[in-house]
Amino acid sequence: MDKTLLDFAGKQFRSAERILIVSHIRPDGDAIGSLIGFGLALRAEGKDVQIVSGDGVPPNFRHLVGWDRVRKRPQGEFDVVAVLDCSDLDRAGKVLDGYSEPDINIDHHRTNLNFAKMNVVDTSAVATAEILVELITVAGFPYSQTIASALLTGIITDTLGFRTSNMSPKALRIAADLMELGADLPKLYQKAMIDRSFEAARIWGEGLVHLERDGQMVWTTLTLADRKAAKYPGRDDADLINVLSTINDANISLIFVEQPNGRVKISWRAQPGYDVSEVALQFGGGGHPSASGADIEGNIVDVKDLVLAQTRDLL
Repeated sequence: MDKTLLDFAGKQFRSAERILIVSHIRPDGDAIGSLIGFGLALRAEGKDVQIVSGDGVPPNFRHLVGWDRVRKRPQGEFDVVAVLDCSDLDRAGKVLDGYSEPDINIDHHRTNLNFAKMNVVDTSAVATAEILVELITVAGFPYSQTIASALLTGIITDTLGFRTSNMSPKALRIAADLMELGADLPKLYQKAMIDRSFEAARIWGEGLVHLERDGQMVWTTLTLADRKAAKYPGRDDADLINVLSTINDANISLIFVEQPNGRVKISWRAQPGYDVSEVALQFGGGGHPSASGADIEGNIVDVKDLVLAQTRDLL
């Protein structure tokens, strides 16, 4: 990471009084961990901070101290508007409608479009939370156990428990530093990666019933009817995609999740040597070579056929 750029970004946050930080719709652990960790660090520095996630905080991250400070809409004017963990501005949803170009974009996705006035993008980082650890350190903002726990959650979840192909010695050292600040890695791992609700287990069952395979590719679908049958309250796949990615000899895994607004959310996972971010980019999405996503308008049958055809071309 360019330390000069980090230093300049830190000065921007230091000189601001009112700060807005937002992340993406259907937030994952890196989005929520980054929002809470960085938001609490700015608050500890005496800043007036609004922490915004348009879809709120998923239940599996509500053990993090500070989750109740996350609001769904911003209010007022701000000296600095920062977007975290978004490869493009559309990923933030509608929360920034009415605001001008964001001041700072902090992200680690290789498909990032550099949409802000200042773009702190490090594609070698395993998570946006990793970049924020460096930024907090360079800026001299205070740390606490709660801040460390939120940021470590971001690293744990985006690396699927330290097992993605982009894991680095640097990320492990940062995780160790956060543990020394009081973050309980075993507990955070259990909460973020293992624990799930009864309804989430039922939605897995609905998805596994529809599981299909074509050579090196496996996929399944989750319809609105499946969600109703399972009584699952979320609009996501309850991390079922990570189960599909463990299937032997499946180099690419996909899941299609029907949304209530006539759209379909797609998640891809890939083994080393395959870059699904290129396919996701074709559909207005993005992400990492091994884990990407997109949100497409259309019915689930047509979207599935189109996306599978493009993904087969990659194979």
